[in-house]
Amino acid sequence: MKPHVTCLMMSSIDGGLHPSTWTDNPDAGRKEWSSIYEEAHEALQGDAWLVGRVTMAEMAKGTPHPPAVAGDVKRPFHFARKDAPVYAIGVDPGAKLHFKAPDIGGDHVVVLLGSGVSDSHLAELAGDGVSYMVSDSPTIDLRAALQTLHSELGIERLLLEGGAGINGSFLAEGLVDEIYLLVAPAIDATGGQAIIAFEGGLKGKAQLSLQSAEAREHGVVALRYKVQSPG
Repeated sequence: MKPHVTCLMMSSIDGGLHPSTWTDNPDAGRKEWSSIYEEAHEALQGDAWLVGRVTMAEMAKGTPHPPAVAGDVKRPFHFARKDAPVYAIGVDPGAKLHFKAPDIGGDHVVVLLGSGVSDSHLAELAGDGVSYMVSDSPTIDLRAALQTLHSELGIERLLLEGGAGINGSFLAEGLVDEIYLLVAPAIDATGGQAIIAFEGGLKGKAQLSLQSAEAREHGVVALRYKVQSPG
């Protein structure tokens, strides 16, 4: 079994991912919109949230500090904690993430790694109290990873919170159960990264059914879609 996966995102009305490039609003701004996003995050009561490497790096803020001697390291996984109320999961196939602490805002960190990760990097993570899972291949088998997160850590509800590439990969694999999209009254128009991206597109890989539409404060609209894989 895998956890129930909700892709939770906020975008401009044209699907822009980064608020820094959005137009201003006369009644509210990024602080108010961020607060609405955090309220939705808490209301969904996820056991874990998952982001891609770039997003996690912005929160981890660590630098490389491998031990002089790696010693024995565990594969395919090492869990420093199995009783955390909430887990913060980072997808890092190339083993580029480093951490200052074993948690992000109190949520215990689990890193998903590709098979090429070195023993010294695993030793660094373990020494920092960070949990990790190593894939059988250089790319990460997302379905297998979700199954392990469910069986080993008891994760039932996972919030998928970007970036665009990891959101697209989960959708392409048929792993997303619903999309919860908060649309801010702003326009991006830069042609930059959208909230979902996948090489070749997702046509024929996902079907959306609207479950609810709700107006929120400060001009935000909350759209909730059920996701199904065709056939």
